[in-house]
Amino acid sequence: MKTLSTKLLQQLSSKQAIRRHAYSTKAIPDFGQPTPASHPQLMKEGEITPGITSEEYISRRKRLLELLPEKSLAIIAAAPVKMMTDVVPYTFRQDADYLYLTGCQQPGGVAVLSQECGLCMFMPEAKAHDIVWQGQTAGVDAALEMFKAEKAYPMSKLNEILPDMIKRSCKLFHNTLTATPTYTDMETFQKAAHVGKVSDLSIFTHELRWVKSPAELKLMKESASIACQALLQTMLHSKTYPYEAMLSAKVEYECRLRGAQRMAFNPVVGGGPNGSVIHYSRNDQKIKDGELVLMDVGCELHGYCSDLTRTWPPCGSFSSVQEEVYDLILQTNKECMRLCKPGASIRQIHNYSVELLFKGLKEIGILKRDQFRSYHQLNPTSIGHYLGMDVHDSSMISYDRPLKPGVVITIEPGIYLPSSLDGPERYQGIGIRIEDEVLITETGCEASWGTFYQTVLTGSMPKEIKHIESLLNNYSHGIEMEGHNNIKAATR
Repeated sequence: MKTLSTKLLQQLSSKQAIRRHAYSTKAIPDFGQPTPASHPQLMKEGEITPGITSEEYISRRKRLLELLPEKSLAIIAAAPVKMMTDVVPYTFRQDADYLYLTGCQQPGGVAVLSQECGLCMFMPEAKAHDIVWQGQTAGVDAALEMFKAEKAYPMSKLNEILPDMIKRSCKLFHNTLTATPTYTDMETFQKAAHVGKVSDLSIFTHELRWVKSPAELKLMKESASIACQALLQTMLHSKTYPYEAMLSAKVEYECRLRGAQRMAFNPVVGGGPNGSVIHYSRNDQKIKDGELVLMDVGCELHGYCSDLTRTWPPCGSFSSVQEEVYDLILQTNKECMRLCKPGASIRQIHNYSVELLFKGLKEIGILKRDQFRSYHQLNPTSIGHYLGMDVHDSSMISYDRPLKPGVVITIEPGIYLPSSLDGPERYQGIGIRIEDEVLITETGCEASWGTFYQTVLTGSMPKEIKHIESLLNNYSHGIEMEGHNNIKAATR
């Protein structure tokens, strides 16, 4: 037996050695981010970023140029590296506009777009020291070959070339949030700004990003699916491990395990009265038996975000008071989703949600008839927002704008009753939000209760009371019991 095992190990080692010898990264150019050659398991030929082709990036730039006034120049800077300490950087996240137009996922670059020159990219120049410590980055060659720029120069040429481009333009646009002194300190830029020639580019880029392409929607559906699966696993985990920190770690682990690059935002894990803090982020408390936990989570997949919220009792059963408030939020969620169709606006849906919640809170007894102002203290949030490359996507687009097919929004009614609530004591310290992602569609889909002009991207995540209680009481027993005693000891 020992001899047989030794032979099998030798054969396996030999095969592994052959595989290692057969595959070499030396012949594959390293552009500092995934390519079809370096990551064939992730990307197809013709894609610049996973799921998005070079043709789509070129089309985005063409459509932007069509929106810009004649003889305009658009300057788009990459996001900078932000430092946690003098030597430790925060995880880098690219500016959404720069990524949307170029596909470049790396810091330090400046892209210039005009009808005259097309896409001109100024790329950072990696020094030998930087390559040793941080690896290869995209340079001029990558700008031309990978990102399909018409022209490309090293960043050292910016002061030599950009001023003339600015002088030849009649109007300048730039992304003000990531504007860098590299170009804003230029005399020609400052002169243009002084005479009113400089404006924010996002009024145009947000317009383009508002309606998603089929390729973008595919990524958004995958991102939503990952978040739903991760949150479901976390819900099942919560009965055994009712700790905010553990649930936050669990949902991030499950998202990353399924391919997400990062969380879209720090998870909100509010147990008990912490759930009434809308963007609670401490996530450091034990959830007491009988309390609810509100989890607002989302992940980012290849540049596209998801965002959903569920509220449940880790103990497995809603109390009668919790069920009463939860049912009001759930019915508001469903009624508002009925309105999600072309021609409606987030503002209209929001106003309808206010009517429903105000009426329901009066019927329950939380609000009195003349307390409309008090309602806004219990729910100061909008019913939803646009979603895409940023969590609050296309912020330059008004909530009064009629929705179109291809737009993705959230529907997230909630009520936040602090422990200091001036009302019946039984409702104090309850926070409930139910949030779904909704894709607006051209044609309606028939259901037994009506016709709907949308697809709920987070529809696989349970939100009915009976479904939640059934999951917690029938499927969470014995979940991940290994190591339970050690974790209990660590949290004493």
